[in-house]
Amino acid sequence: MLIKRCFDFFAALIGLILLSPLFLWISCRIKLDSSGPVFFRQERVGKNNKLFRIFKFRTMTTDSESKGQITVGRDARITNVGHVIRRYKLDELPQLLNVLSGDMSLVGPRPEVPRFIACYPVDIRNIVLSVPPGITDWASIEYKDESTILGRATDAEQAYMTEILPVKMKYYVRYVQERSFGMDLKIIFRTLWVIIK
Repeated sequence: MLIKRCFDFFAALIGLILLSPLFLWISCRIKLDSSGPVFFRQERVGKNNKLFRIFKFRTMTTDSESKGQITVGRDARITNVGHVIRRYKLDELPQLLNVLSGDMSLVGPRPEVPRFIACYPVDIRNIVLSVPPGITDWASIEYKDESTILGRATDAEQAYMTEILPVKMKYYVRYVQERSFGMDLKIIFRTLWVIIK
């Protein structure tokens, strides 16, 4: 959808300009809080199964991925400032760069790492990967406290695979089948309201 891409591009550009002071402040806090880069980059699966590098503000220690890709509750790998950044979803803001480059959209199914995408049934995978992944969607709103939920599970990864991921896939398919510019706006405003609350 041309309208969607134009909206994404200009909204991301304006967002990056307006939020540049906040980006600078967060970057300084991250560097003062722990050693390592400001940004966390990770390989994700995008539209048509294309791999890309997602940008986030780093909220964990630099060796965190070697200890698993699922984050739960008060994970010891999360830095002091990381807890604050995660609480207000500020770690997601650098994904505006991914939107600007065309790898992502403001709204769409959340991009997963390759090993989780491999667990999708083929028919669902084809539907979900037919559109660009997004910064937010219905599943992101529903599971805004995902790490807290997983923190209560005996096996966090198993709980994610068997309890959370199947529900997320239903939301993703629903979005792709019903998507419209009006729905995107509704999801964006709903996301902002959840964060403000």
